[in-house]
Amino acid sequence: MGASRSSGTTDALGPDEGAEGTGEPVCPEPSASAGGDGGSPGAGAPAPAADSGAELLAALLDGMDAALCAFDAGGAVTHWNREAERILGWSAQEAVGRTGFAGWAVRRADAHEVQGRLMSAMDAPGRQVHEFALLRKDGSRVLVRTQSARVLGADGKPAGVYCAFSEVHAQIDLERAIALSEALLEDASWGVVLVDVDLRPTVVNAYASRALGGGRTTLLGRPLGELVVQGVEELEAALQHVLAEGAPGAPAEFWVTLRTAEGERRRCWRSGFLRLASPLAEEPVPLGVGWLFRDVTAAKLAQQEADRLRFRTSQLHRAARAAAECEDPMEAVTSLLDFALAGFADHVLLDLTPGGLTAGELTAGERLVRTAATPSDAPGPCLLVAGGSIPVRYGPGHPALQAVERIGSVRTSAGTGEAGGAAWAAERRWPRDAAHALCTVLRSRGRTLGVLTFLRAANRSAFERPDTAYAETVAARVAAAADLARAVGGGPGE
Repeated sequence: MGASRSSGTTDALGPDEGAEGTGEPVCPEPSASAGGDGGSPGAGAPAPAADSGAELLAALLDGMDAALCAFDAGGAVTHWNREAERILGWSAQEAVGRTGFAGWAVRRADAHEVQGRLMSAMDAPGRQVHEFALLRKDGSRVLVRTQSARVLGADGKPAGVYCAFSEVHAQIDLERAIALSEALLEDASWGVVLVDVDLRPTVVNAYASRALGGGRTTLLGRPLGELVVQGVEELEAALQHVLAEGAPGAPAEFWVTLRTAEGERRRCWRSGFLRLASPLAEEPVPLGVGWLFRDVTAAKLAQQEADRLRFRTSQLHRAARAAAECEDPMEAVTSLLDFALAGFADHVLLDLTPGGLTAGELTAGERLVRTAATPSDAPGPCLLVAGGSIPVRYGPGHPALQAVERIGSVRTSAGTGEAGGAAWAAERRWPRDAAHALCTVLRSRGRTLGVLTFLRAANRSAFERPDTAYAETVAARVAAAADLARAVGGGPGE
Protein backbone atom coordinates (compact mmCIF):
# COMPACT_ATOMS: atom_id res chain seq x y z
CA MET A 1 0.00 0.00 0.00
CA GLY A 2 1.11 3.62 -0.45
CA ALA A 3 0.28 7.05 0.94
CA SER A 4 -1.05 10.49 -0.08
CA ARG A 5 0.34 13.96 0.54
CA SER A 6 -0.90 16.20 3.34
CA SER A 7 -2.90 18.32 0.91
CA GLY A 8 -6.41 18.04 2.30
CA THR A 9 -7.12 15.02 0.11
CA THR A 10 -6.38 12.38 2.73
CA ASP A 11 -9.90 12.53 4.17
CA ALA A 12 -11.62 12.01 0.83
CA LEU A 13 -11.60 8.21 1.27
CA GLY A 14 -11.34 6.18 4.42
CA PRO A 15 -13.23 4.41 7.20
CA ASP A 16 -15.53 7.43 7.70
CA GLU A 17 -16.42 7.76 4.02
CA GLY A 18 -19.95 8.83 3.21
CA ALA A 19 -22.38 6.20 1.96
CA GLU A 20 -22.64 7.81 -1.46
CA GLY A 21 -18.91 7.91 -2.03
CA THR A 22 -18.93 11.66 -2.54
CA GLY A 23 -15.79 12.31 -0.58
CA GLU A 24 -17.64 14.12 2.22
CA PRO A 25 -17.00 12.85 5.74
CA VAL A 26 -19.95 11.42 7.69
CA CYS A 27 -19.58 14.00 10.50
CA PRO A 28 -19.17 17.53 9.11
CA GLU A 29 -16.38 19.63 10.52
CA PRO A 30 -17.45 22.45 12.92
CA SER A 31 -17.65 25.98 11.57
CA ALA A 32 -14.80 28.38 12.04
CA SER A 33 -16.75 30.32 14.71
CA ALA A 34 -17.71 27.25 16.70
CA GLY A 35 -15.15 27.86 19.40
CA GLY A 36 -15.04 31.69 19.36
CA ASP A 37 -18.45 32.83 20.70
CA GLY A 38 -18.06 31.98 24.35
CA GLY A 39 -18.95 28.29 23.95
CA SER A 40 -17.55 25.64 26.22
CA PRO A 41 -13.78 25.03 26.03
CA GLY A 42 -14.34 21.62 24.46
CA ALA A 43 -16.61 22.86 21.72
CA GLY A 44 -13.80 23.28 19.20
CA ALA A 45 -11.85 20.11 20.16
CA PRO A 46 -12.84 17.92 17.16
CA ALA A 47 -11.13 20.21 14.64
CA PRO A 48 -7.58 19.81 16.04
CA ALA A 49 -8.19 16.07 16.41
CA ALA A 50 -9.27 15.77 12.80
CA ASP A 51 -6.29 17.81 11.62
CA SER A 52 -3.92 15.65 13.69
CA GLY A 53 -5.48 12.48 12.28
CA ALA A 54 -5.09 13.74 8.71
CA GLU A 55 -1.46 14.68 9.29
CA LEU A 56 -0.74 11.29 10.85
CA LEU A 57 -2.45 9.42 8.01
CA ALA A 58 -0.54 11.43 5.40
CA ALA A 59 2.77 10.76 7.18
CA LEU A 60 2.06 7.03 7.41
CA LEU A 61 1.06 6.72 3.78
CA ASP A 62 3.99 8.78 2.52
CA GLY A 63 6.42 6.71 4.59
CA MET A 64 5.38 3.40 3.05
CA ASP A 65 7.70 1.48 0.73
CA ALA A 66 4.97 0.56 -1.75
CA ALA A 67 3.25 2.92 -4.16
CA LEU A 68 -0.43 3.56 -3.34
CA CYS A 69 -3.29 5.21 -5.07
CA ALA A 70 -7.00 5.12 -4.21
CA PHE A 71 -10.20 5.81 -6.12
CA ASP A 72 -13.67 6.75 -4.97
CA ALA A 73 -16.74 4.97 -6.26
CA GLY A 74 -16.76 7.14 -9.37
CA GLY A 75 -13.17 6.29 -10.28
CA ALA A 76 -11.60 9.62 -9.22
CA VAL A 77 -8.12 9.50 -7.66
CA THR A 78 -8.28 10.37 -3.96
CA HIS A 79 -4.85 9.28 -2.66
CA TRP A 80 -1.38 9.34 -4.18
CA ASN A 81 1.75 8.76 -2.08
CA ARG A 82 5.44 9.56 -2.50
CA GLU A 83 6.38 6.11 -3.80
CA ALA A 84 3.76 6.43 -6.54
CA GLU A 85 5.28 9.79 -7.43
CA ARG A 86 8.78 8.26 -7.50
CA ILE A 87 7.75 5.45 -9.85
CA LEU A 88 5.57 7.44 -12.26
CA GLY A 89 6.79 11.00 -11.80
CA TRP A 90 3.32 12.49 -11.23
CA SER A 91 2.97 14.46 -8.01
CA ALA A 92 -0.01 14.20 -5.66
CA GLN A 93 -1.22 17.65 -6.76
CA GLU A 94 -1.21 16.48 -10.39
CA ALA A 95 -2.82 13.09 -9.72
CA VAL A 96 -5.48 13.62 -7.04
CA GLY A 97 -8.85 14.56 -8.51
CA ARG A 98 -8.31 13.04 -11.94
CA THR A 99 -10.84 10.43 -13.10
CA GLY A 100 -9.07 7.23 -13.96
CA PHE A 101 -5.65 6.91 -15.59
CA ALA A 102 -6.75 7.69 -19.13
CA GLY A 103 -4.48 10.03 -21.05
CA TRP A 104 -1.88 10.59 -18.35
CA ALA A 105 -0.88 7.41 -16.49
CA VAL A 106 -2.17 4.91 -19.10
CA ARG A 107 -2.37 5.01 -22.86
CA ARG A 108 -5.88 5.88 -24.00
CA ALA A 109 -6.14 2.60 -25.90
CA ASP A 110 -5.54 0.67 -22.66
CA ALA A 111 -7.35 2.98 -20.25
CA HIS A 112 -10.77 1.31 -20.39
CA GLU A 113 -9.38 -2.16 -19.74
CA VAL A 114 -7.08 -1.00 -16.93
CA GLN A 115 -9.81 1.02 -15.23
CA GLY A 116 -12.25 -1.85 -15.47
CA ARG A 117 -9.81 -4.32 -13.92
CA LEU A 118 -9.01 -1.94 -11.07
CA MET A 119 -12.60 -0.97 -10.27
CA SER A 120 -13.77 -4.58 -10.48
CA ALA A 121 -12.31 -4.99 -7.00
CA MET A 122 -15.39 -3.13 -5.66
CA ASP A 123 -17.56 -6.12 -6.52
CA ALA A 124 -15.30 -8.88 -5.14
CA PRO A 125 -14.04 -9.58 -1.63
CA GLY A 126 -10.32 -9.96 -0.98
CA ARG A 127 -7.46 -8.75 -3.10
CA GLN A 128 -6.99 -8.90 -6.84
CA VAL A 129 -3.57 -9.03 -8.48
CA HIS A 130 -2.97 -7.61 -11.96
CA GLU A 131 -0.04 -6.66 -14.15
CA PHE A 132 -0.19 -3.88 -16.75
CA ALA A 133 1.88 -1.04 -18.18
CA LEU A 134 1.60 2.50 -16.84
CA LEU A 135 2.97 5.71 -18.29
CA ARG A 136 5.56 7.83 -16.55
CA LYS A 137 5.38 11.58 -16.72
CA ASP A 138 8.31 11.60 -19.16
CA GLY A 139 6.34 9.34 -21.53
CA SER A 140 8.21 6.09 -20.84
CA ARG A 141 6.34 2.96 -19.88
CA VAL A 142 6.79 0.82 -16.79
CA LEU A 143 5.31 -2.60 -16.09
CA VAL A 144 3.76 -2.76 -12.62
CA ARG A 145 2.12 -5.42 -10.49
CA THR A 146 -0.93 -4.21 -8.56
CA GLN A 147 -2.90 -5.46 -5.61
CA SER A 148 -6.32 -3.85 -5.40
CA ALA A 149 -9.13 -4.24 -2.89
CA ARG A 150 -12.39 -2.46 -2.17
CA VAL A 151 -12.94 0.09 0.60
CA LEU A 152 -16.20 -0.14 2.53
CA GLY A 153 -18.09 2.87 3.78
CA ALA A 154 -19.69 3.31 7.18
CA ASP A 155 -22.81 1.50 5.96
CA GLY A 156 -20.77 -1.51 4.84
CA LYS A 157 -21.22 -0.83 1.15
CA PRO A 158 -18.29 -0.44 -1.31
CA ALA A 159 -17.16 3.19 -1.38
CA GLY A 160 -14.01 2.94 -3.48
CA VAL A 161 -10.86 0.99 -4.28
CA TYR A 162 -7.30 1.24 -3.09
CA CYS A 163 -4.44 -0.01 -5.24
CA ALA A 164 -0.91 -0.79 -4.11
CA PHE A 165 1.62 -1.29 -6.90
CA SER A 166 5.32 -1.75 -7.53
CA GLU A 167 7.56 -2.21 -10.53
CA VAL A 168 7.45 -5.80 -11.73
CA HIS A 169 11.24 -6.20 -11.78
CA ALA A 170 11.43 -5.02 -8.15
CA GLN A 171 8.69 -7.46 -7.19
CA ILE A 172 10.41 -10.27 -9.05
CA ASP A 173 13.71 -9.41 -7.33
CA LEU A 174 11.95 -9.60 -3.98
CA GLU A 175 10.33 -12.92 -4.86
CA ARG A 176 13.67 -14.28 -6.03
CA ALA A 177 15.33 -13.19 -2.79
CA ILE A 178 12.61 -14.88 -0.75
CA ALA A 179 12.77 -18.01 -2.90
CA LEU A 180 16.55 -18.11 -2.56
CA SER A 181 16.46 -17.77 1.20
CA GLU A 182 13.83 -20.52 1.47
CA ALA A 183 15.83 -22.83 -0.79
CA LEU A 184 19.04 -22.22 1.16
CA LEU A 185 17.30 -22.93 4.43
CA GLU A 186 15.70 -26.12 3.14
CA ASP A 187 17.44 -28.30 0.56
CA ALA A 188 20.69 -26.55 -0.32
CA SER A 189 23.77 -28.68 -1.02
CA TRP A 190 25.68 -26.44 1.43
CA GLY A 191 25.12 -26.19 5.14
CA VAL A 192 23.51 -22.89 6.13
CA VAL A 193 23.44 -21.72 9.74
CA LEU A 194 22.22 -18.33 10.91
CA VAL A 195 24.05 -17.38 14.09
CA ASP A 196 22.95 -14.56 16.40
CA VAL A 197 25.29 -12.03 18.03
CA ASP A 198 25.76 -14.45 20.95
CA LEU A 199 27.11 -17.03 18.46
CA ARG A 200 24.17 -19.38 18.94
CA PRO A 201 22.40 -21.00 15.96
CA THR A 202 18.96 -19.54 15.23
CA VAL A 203 18.23 -21.25 11.89
CA VAL A 204 19.79 -24.48 10.61
CA ASN A 205 19.08 -26.08 7.25
CA ALA A 206 18.85 -29.81 6.59
CA TYR A 207 22.46 -30.20 5.37
CA ALA A 208 23.85 -28.39 8.41
CA SER A 209 21.75 -30.41 10.85
CA ARG A 210 23.15 -33.64 9.37
CA ALA A 211 26.71 -32.29 9.46
CA LEU A 212 26.37 -31.14 13.08
CA GLY A 213 24.74 -34.40 14.13
CA GLY A 214 21.43 -33.11 15.50
CA GLY A 215 17.90 -32.15 14.61
CA ARG A 216 17.05 -28.79 13.08
CA THR A 217 15.20 -27.68 16.21
CA THR A 218 17.39 -29.34 18.85
CA LEU A 219 20.45 -27.39 17.62
CA LEU A 220 18.84 -23.98 18.00
CA GLY A 221 20.07 -21.78 20.84
CA ARG A 222 22.83 -24.18 21.90
CA PRO A 223 26.43 -22.98 22.21
CA LEU A 224 28.68 -24.28 19.46
CA GLY A 225 30.97 -25.72 22.12
CA GLU A 226 28.31 -28.32 22.92
CA LEU A 227 28.50 -29.63 19.35
CA VAL A 228 32.17 -29.16 18.46
CA VAL A 229 34.75 -30.81 20.72
CA GLN A 230 37.88 -29.43 19.05
CA GLY A 231 38.22 -26.46 16.71
CA VAL A 232 35.35 -24.45 18.22
CA GLU A 233 37.72 -21.65 19.29
CA GLU A 234 38.83 -21.03 15.69
CA LEU A 235 35.23 -21.16 14.45
CA GLU A 236 33.94 -18.73 17.07
CA ALA A 237 36.89 -16.39 16.42
CA ALA A 238 35.93 -16.29 12.74
CA LEU A 239 32.30 -15.52 13.60
CA GLN A 240 33.31 -12.72 15.97
CA HIS A 241 35.62 -11.26 13.31
CA VAL A 242 32.73 -11.20 10.81
CA LEU A 243 30.49 -9.43 13.33
CA ALA A 244 33.16 -6.80 13.99
CA GLU A 245 34.88 -6.37 10.62
CA GLY A 246 32.67 -7.94 7.99
CA ALA A 247 32.93 -11.02 5.81
CA PRO A 248 36.38 -12.26 4.70
CA GLY A 249 37.22 -12.18 1.02
CA ALA A 250 37.69 -15.93 0.57
CA PRO A 251 36.35 -19.16 2.10
CA ALA A 252 38.20 -20.60 5.08
CA GLU A 253 38.75 -24.22 6.04
CA PHE A 254 38.30 -25.47 9.61
CA TRP A 255 39.21 -28.90 10.98
CA VAL A 256 36.83 -29.75 13.80
CA THR A 257 36.03 -32.75 15.94
CA LEU A 258 32.32 -33.37 16.47
CA ARG A 259 30.64 -35.15 19.34
CA THR A 260 28.02 -37.54 17.93
CA ALA A 261 26.05 -40.55 19.13
CA GLU A 262 28.55 -42.81 17.30
CA GLY A 263 31.53 -41.10 18.94
CA GLU A 264 33.87 -38.30 17.92
CA ARG A 265 34.33 -37.50 14.23
CA ARG A 266 37.09 -35.42 12.62
CA ARG A 267 35.74 -33.26 9.80
CA CYS A 268 36.95 -30.45 7.55
CA TRP A 269 34.48 -27.68 6.67
CA ARG A 270 35.08 -25.16 3.90
CA SER A 271 33.22 -22.12 5.21
CA GLY A 272 32.05 -18.74 3.99
CA PHE A 273 30.55 -16.00 6.15
CA LEU A 274 28.15 -13.08 5.65
CA ARG A 275 27.39 -10.39 8.19
CA LEU A 276 23.64 -9.91 8.54
CA ALA A 277 22.41 -6.35 9.14
CA SER A 278 18.89 -4.99 9.56
CA PRO A 279 17.62 -3.22 6.42
CA LEU A 280 15.26 -1.13 8.55
CA ALA A 281 17.89 0.62 10.67
CA GLU A 282 19.44 3.95 9.66
CA GLU A 283 22.88 2.57 10.54
CA PRO A 284 23.90 -1.07 9.95
CA VAL A 285 23.00 -3.00 13.08
CA PRO A 286 24.40 -6.56 13.05
CA LEU A 287 21.73 -9.22 13.46
CA GLY A 288 24.23 -12.06 13.38
CA VAL A 289 26.22 -14.05 10.85
CA GLY A 290 25.19 -16.22 7.94
CA TRP A 291 27.55 -19.21 7.97
CA LEU A 292 27.67 -21.35 4.82
CA PHE A 293 29.84 -24.45 4.80
CA ARG A 294 30.45 -27.70 3.00
CA ASP A 295 32.04 -30.88 4.30
CA VAL A 296 35.22 -31.42 2.26
CA THR A 297 36.79 -34.05 4.52
CA ALA A 298 37.02 -36.73 1.83
CA ALA A 299 38.60 -34.35 -0.68
CA LYS A 300 41.09 -33.00 1.89
CA LEU A 301 42.11 -36.48 3.01
CA ALA A 302 42.59 -37.53 -0.60
CA GLN A 303 44.67 -34.42 -1.24
CA GLN A 304 46.77 -35.05 1.86
CA GLU A 305 47.30 -38.67 0.84
CA ALA A 306 48.36 -37.59 -2.66
CA ASP A 307 50.79 -35.04 -1.21
CA ARG A 308 52.16 -37.64 1.21
CA LEU A 309 52.63 -40.20 -1.57
CA ARG A 310 54.31 -37.63 -3.81
CA PHE A 311 56.73 -36.67 -1.01
CA ARG A 312 57.56 -40.26 -0.09
CA THR A 313 58.16 -41.17 -3.73
CA SER A 314 60.53 -38.23 -3.99
CA GLN A 315 62.33 -39.33 -0.82
CA LEU A 316 62.77 -42.87 -2.10
CA HIS A 317 64.16 -41.55 -5.36
CA ARG A 318 66.64 -39.29 -3.59
CA ALA A 319 67.60 -42.09 -1.18
CA ALA A 320 68.32 -44.49 -4.04
CA ARG A 321 70.56 -41.94 -5.77
CA ALA A 322 72.43 -41.21 -2.51
CA ALA A 323 72.86 -44.91 -1.68
CA ALA A 324 74.26 -45.61 -5.14
CA GLU A 325 77.17 -43.28 -4.38
CA CYS A 326 78.18 -45.10 -1.17
CA GLU A 327 81.15 -47.48 -1.36
CA ASP A 328 80.25 -49.21 1.90
CA PRO A 329 76.89 -51.03 1.70
CA MET A 330 76.20 -50.28 5.38
CA GLU A 331 76.74 -46.60 4.73
CA ALA A 332 74.09 -46.95 2.04
CA VAL A 333 71.79 -48.51 4.66
CA THR A 334 72.07 -45.53 7.02
CA SER A 335 71.64 -43.13 4.11
CA LEU A 336 68.43 -44.90 3.06
CA LEU A 337 67.08 -44.73 6.61
CA ASP A 338 67.87 -41.02 6.99
CA PHE A 339 65.81 -40.21 3.90
CA ALA A 340 63.00 -42.53 5.03
CA LEU A 341 62.72 -40.89 8.46
CA ALA A 342 61.84 -37.42 7.09
CA GLY A 343 58.21 -36.74 7.93
CA PHE A 344 57.59 -40.42 8.64
CA ALA A 345 58.92 -41.34 12.09
CA ASP A 346 60.95 -39.99 15.02
CA HIS A 347 63.25 -43.00 15.54
CA VAL A 348 64.44 -45.98 13.55
CA LEU A 349 66.14 -49.15 14.82
CA LEU A 350 67.94 -51.70 12.66
CA ASP A 351 68.29 -55.15 14.22
CA LEU A 352 69.96 -57.87 12.14
CA THR A 353 70.17 -61.61 12.69
CA PRO A 354 73.43 -63.30 13.62
CA GLY A 355 75.03 -64.86 10.56
CA GLY A 356 73.67 -68.23 9.51
CA LEU A 357 70.52 -68.23 11.68
CA THR A 358 67.16 -69.06 10.23
CA ALA A 359 63.95 -67.31 11.19
CA GLY A 360 62.87 -70.38 13.18
CA GLU A 361 66.05 -70.37 15.22
CA LEU A 362 65.68 -66.66 15.84
CA THR A 363 62.15 -66.89 17.21
CA ALA A 364 63.17 -69.87 19.32
CA GLY A 365 65.23 -67.60 21.52
CA GLU A 366 68.27 -66.34 19.67
CA ARG A 367 69.09 -62.68 19.84
CA LEU A 368 68.75 -59.92 17.27
CA VAL A 369 71.80 -57.68 17.00
CA ARG A 370 71.40 -53.92 17.19
CA THR A 371 73.29 -52.65 14.15
CA ALA A 372 72.16 -49.05 13.59
CA ALA A 373 69.83 -46.60 15.32
CA THR A 374 68.96 -42.95 15.74
CA PRO A 375 69.78 -41.26 19.10
CA SER A 376 67.29 -42.27 21.80
CA ASP A 377 67.25 -38.94 23.63
CA ALA A 378 67.07 -36.42 20.77
CA PRO A 379 66.44 -36.27 17.04
CA GLY A 380 69.45 -37.16 14.95
CA PRO A 381 70.76 -39.14 11.99
CA CYS A 382 70.80 -42.91 11.84
CA LEU A 383 74.28 -44.16 12.70
CA LEU A 384 75.93 -47.54 12.93
CA VAL A 385 76.38 -48.70 16.51
CA ALA A 386 79.84 -47.69 17.66
CA GLY A 387 82.20 -50.35 19.04
CA GLY A 388 80.60 -53.33 17.38
CA SER A 389 77.13 -54.75 17.17
CA ILE A 390 75.19 -55.00 20.45
CA PRO A 391 72.74 -57.86 21.00
CA VAL A 392 69.28 -56.88 22.23
CA ARG A 393 67.17 -59.07 24.47
CA TYR A 394 63.61 -58.95 23.22
CA GLY A 395 61.14 -60.85 25.36
CA PRO A 396 58.68 -63.39 24.01
CA GLY A 397 55.89 -61.79 22.02
CA HIS A 398 57.92 -58.70 21.22
CA PRO A 399 56.61 -56.94 18.06
CA ALA A 400 60.00 -57.36 16.34
CA LEU A 401 59.93 -61.12 16.92
CA GLN A 402 56.30 -61.24 15.77
CA ALA A 403 57.34 -59.58 12.49
CA VAL A 404 60.02 -62.22 12.00
CA GLU A 405 57.58 -65.04 12.76
CA ARG A 406 54.92 -63.66 10.38
CA ILE A 407 57.46 -62.59 7.74
CA GLY A 408 55.52 -59.36 7.54
CA SER A 409 54.81 -56.15 9.41
CA VAL A 410 53.42 -55.49 12.91
CA ARG A 411 51.86 -52.22 14.10
CA THR A 412 51.36 -51.44 17.77
CA SER A 413 50.72 -48.45 20.08
CA ALA A 414 50.87 -47.70 23.79
CA GLY A 415 47.62 -47.97 25.71
CA THR A 416 45.86 -44.78 26.79
CA GLY A 417 46.20 -45.69 30.44
CA GLU A 418 50.01 -45.71 30.41
CA ALA A 419 51.32 -42.21 31.16
CA GLY A 420 53.29 -41.03 28.16
CA GLY A 421 53.98 -44.62 27.10
CA ALA A 422 57.30 -44.51 29.00
CA ALA A 423 56.77 -47.82 30.80
CA TRP A 424 55.42 -49.40 27.62
CA ALA A 425 58.49 -48.28 25.63
CA ALA A 426 61.00 -49.26 28.32
CA GLU A 427 59.51 -52.76 28.55
CA ARG A 428 60.11 -53.20 24.81
CA ARG A 429 63.63 -51.65 24.97
CA TRP A 430 62.67 -48.66 22.85
CA PRO A 431 63.33 -44.92 23.46
CA ARG A 432 61.19 -43.54 26.30
CA ASP A 433 59.18 -41.15 24.12
CA ALA A 434 58.02 -43.92 21.76
CA ALA A 435 54.24 -44.41 21.68
CA HIS A 436 53.64 -45.94 18.23
CA ALA A 437 55.72 -48.62 16.53
CA LEU A 438 55.91 -50.31 13.14
CA CYS A 439 58.15 -53.37 12.83
CA THR A 440 58.78 -54.86 9.39
CA VAL A 441 60.93 -57.83 8.49
CA LEU A 442 64.04 -57.60 6.28
CA ARG A 443 64.05 -60.22 3.53
CA SER A 444 66.60 -60.82 0.78
CA ARG A 445 67.19 -63.85 -1.45
CA GLY A 446 64.51 -65.76 0.47
CA ARG A 447 66.17 -65.26 3.84
CA THR A 448 65.26 -63.22 6.89
CA LEU A 449 68.04 -60.78 7.65
CA GLY A 450 66.49 -58.90 10.58
CA VAL A 451 63.86 -56.35 11.57
CA LEU A 452 63.46 -52.66 10.87
CA THR A 453 61.53 -50.70 13.53
CA PHE A 454 60.06 -47.20 13.07
CA LEU A 455 58.89 -45.33 16.17
CA ARG A 456 56.70 -42.23 16.65
CA ALA A 457 56.16 -40.09 19.76
CA ALA A 458 52.80 -39.67 21.46
CA ASN A 459 52.14 -36.32 19.78
CA ARG A 460 51.88 -38.03 16.40
CA SER A 461 49.24 -40.33 14.98
CA ALA A 462 49.59 -44.10 14.98
CA PHE A 463 50.92 -45.93 11.93
CA GLU A 464 48.30 -46.88 9.33
CA ARG A 465 48.14 -49.20 6.33
CA PRO A 466 49.68 -46.70 3.87
CA ASP A 467 52.57 -46.28 6.33
CA THR A 468 53.10 -50.03 6.33
CA ALA A 469 53.44 -50.12 2.53
CA TYR A 470 56.03 -47.35 2.65
CA ALA A 471 57.98 -49.02 5.46
CA GLU A 472 58.06 -52.33 3.56
CA THR A 473 59.42 -50.54 0.47
CA VAL A 474 62.20 -49.01 2.57
CA ALA A 475 62.85 -52.37 4.25
CA ALA A 476 63.30 -54.09 0.87
CA ARG A 477 66.00 -51.61 -0.11
CA VAL A 478 67.69 -51.80 3.30
CA ALA A 479 67.66 -55.61 3.16
CA ALA A 480 69.31 -55.60 -0.27
CA ALA A 481 72.09 -53.29 0.96
CA ALA A 482 72.60 -55.31 4.18
CA ASP A 483 72.70 -58.56 2.20
CA LEU A 484 75.31 -57.03 -0.09
CA ALA A 485 77.38 -56.05 2.96
CA ARG A 486 77.36 -59.68 4.15
CA ALA A 487 78.14 -61.01 0.69
CA VAL A 488 81.23 -58.85 0.25
CA GLY A 489 82.38 -59.74 3.76
CA GLY A 490 82.80 -57.76 6.92
CA GLY A 491 79.09 -57.01 7.20
CA PRO A 492 77.15 -57.17 10.47
CA GLY A 493 76.63 -60.60 11.91
CA GLU A 494 79.51 -62.15 9.99
